[in-house]
Amino acid sequence: MILIHPLFDPVILSFGIFEIRWYGLAYVLGFLLGIYYIKLFNKKFKNSINNNYIDDFFIWSVLWVIIGGRLGYVLFYQTSSIFVNPINILYIWLGGMSFHGGLIGIILGIYFFTKLKKINFFQLADLVSIAAPIGIFFGRLANFINVELYGRITSSNLAMIYPTIDDNPRHPSQLYEALFEGIILFLIMYVFATKNFKKNNYGICSSYFLIFYGAFRFILEFLREPDQHIGLYFSYFSLGQFLSIPMILFGFVILFYKKNK
Repeated sequence: MILIHPLFDPVILSFGIFEIRWYGLAYVLGFLLGIYYIKLFNKKFKNSINNNYIDDFFIWSVLWVIIGGRLGYVLFYQTSSIFVNPINILYIWLGGMSFHGGLIGIILGIYFFTKLKKINFFQLADLVSIAAPIGIFFGRLANFINVELYGRITSSNLAMIYPTIDDNPRHPSQLYEALFEGIILFLIMYVFATKNFKKNNYGICSSYFLIFYGAFRFILEFLREPDQHIGLYFSYFSLGQFLSIPMILFGFVILFYKKNK
């Protein structure tokens, strides 16, 4: 069944120059629901992080994700603009956020926050990893609304036409990613977190997040239209796939270290 994209307005409400966009709402919902979920999960276990620290980490995490996501996008996807127009890094309102950059940002944020508060790095990292799929889910839905990161042309009956792009049936890759990187990954993380938090076995959840997200992203990138200004490497692989490989490797390194320790 071939569907037609409903062509949502990316702007929900506007008041003069002030606009509320679906993409911004996705970030807000992702962070708010993520922090709420972390608090709920945190209550189940005796060796939990003080909720005051979780509240403090909220603003901290927002800043590190946005800074890392924007810097990552410019460094990975618009490298030449650094030399041509360096101030472009600050133009967040023009769009362009990298998940892998945001991931690096939040890892650094967790590291400095745990050093400052003198708490276990992997304990907080595990809590963030179980909530991250919530934000990813809303982010992919926003990509779908904005007709971003759409899929490649397909002859499959399970396809969608994006009228603002062309009349070709394409994979609704944003919805695939919302399903696998959001819902399915959320359920996977819940199972592993419930098992390992009971034993105060921290670090395992973080490793599984890196492995499973990286694997899902690598596979689904085969269905996503590559960035036009970058294309494919070796006529087959996208930049997103190359950036996902270190995620998977680091995940296995952490898992190997924790299991053996």
